[in-house]
Amino acid sequence: MSGSEGRFPKSLIEFQGRFATESACSEYLFARRWPEGFVCPGCGDGRAWLLKAKAFTYECAGCGRQTSVTAGTIMHASKLPLTKWFWAAFLMATHSNGISALQLQSQLGLGSYRTAWMLCAKLRRAMVNPEREPLCGVVEADETIIPFRTKDDPIVVPAGRSGVGKMLVAGAVEVDGGTPRRARLQVIEGFGKDEIHAFVLGIVAPNTKLVTDDWPSYNDIPEITHKAITIGPMAAHIVLPWAHRLFSNLKRWGLGVYHGLRRANLQHYLDEFVFRFNRRRTRHAAFATLLAIGAHTAPAPYRMLIRKTA
Repeated sequence: MSGSEGRFPKSLIEFQGRFATESACSEYLFARRWPEGFVCPGCGDGRAWLLKAKAFTYECAGCGRQTSVTAGTIMHASKLPLTKWFWAAFLMATHSNGISALQLQSQLGLGSYRTAWMLCAKLRRAMVNPEREPLCGVVEADETIIPFRTKDDPIVVPAGRSGVGKMLVAGAVEVDGGTPRRARLQVIEGFGKDEIHAFVLGIVAPNTKLVTDDWPSYNDIPEITHKAITIGPMAAHIVLPWAHRLFSNLKRWGLGVYHGLRRANLQHYLDEFVFRFNRRRTRHAAFATLLAIGAHTAPAPYRMLIRKTA
């Protein structure tokens, strides 16, 4: 793409003009999925022709397999128009605080809340790049709790690091010269050494300088330079300013947009928050990133999207 076609839409008017038709959306999605030209997912042949009888579907010249631009993506077998998919992706990627399913239903004129919720759930699955680079340099790490009481939990939620009635979340922020860059958030089952080590080793590069409080679970992580700071009477946000700001913004976002996060699909909501945080300075370009990842993300089984927990 070149010229205006290669530019990211920077306003609603520009977006509406560029993606007003199904054909325009299909061409853009084709470029995201096959940037070097069509490749048959069956035989790998690059020769194909566009069918006239089936919308946005190509037939491989090698094996005869027919593949639509949405087949095998998050849009697989969807009955929604591509224009509504694109609007949903644009709104979720560019709104500074995101958008709830109820708001999306109203904005796009969708027939049901269930349709809007499923659309949001599928897009969230495309908010984690499987090839993303681990955090490096100096990284602040900490844990937090999000209150959540089930019918089996006591009315008074225990204080401290007890997991009863709480959702446990670990977070880390890459800091460069005192400025936050990228972040990670992950649901954890406990604050023990096994859980903390698995979290850190899964999101940071070797030889990273890890800055934490003096919680002992951070000790002795392989290939990590660890700086533990004793909090004492000092406020924790002074020692780990960006990790605590990340948690604070997460909780305000969860309450403001979703009126509280729930245990079901919590990780996908954390992924959405991180996606937007990491692209806060390139918000409109995030739309292209979201569709590019979505074009290479296999569709989730229905039961995975609607799974519920207590």
